[in-house]
Amino acid sequence: MKLVLGADSFAYGLKKAVAEHLKNRGVEVVDADNYSKAPYYEVAEAAAKTVASGGADGAVLFCGSGAGMCIVANKVAGINAVAVESVFTAAKAKAINNANVITMGAMVVGEVMACAMVDAWLDTKFAQGFEQIKDFLDKAYTAVSDIDKRNRK
Repeated sequence: MKLVLGADSFAYGLKKAVAEHLKNRGVEVVDADNYSKAPYYEVAEAAAKTVASGGADGAVLFCGSGAGMCIVANKVAGINAVAVESVFTAAKAKAINNANVITMGAMVVGEVMACAMVDAWLDTKFAQGFEQIKDFLDKAYTAVSDIDKRNRK
């Protein structure tokens, strides 16, 4: 598995901790910003494009709140980004929304929680725990993708 990680300067410490954790899990980590002090919108776009083009299996993005990275990542076709603030929301981002990108805020979560959230996201499969409504989740995922396609210029 290959994940791209990116952060703005608010969240370099959190990104570093999660990168180390992922490497210990055997995940290949691609750095989207190289600690360059690039603004969140540049980092999020670059990371999301890497995922959308097939250069990575997913992305974890970090900024102050997680919101800015999420908004920008979702502007890239093929990206389903969710801002997560707990292990529960990280797991459900994959199980319900099939998120290929999660974002989080260094002003919101600490390193231990961030690593647990990433683990929950990685260890959850789409529709896991919702097998009885998998058909609905498949239809919803397709419908959201269709909405995205219709509204792109």
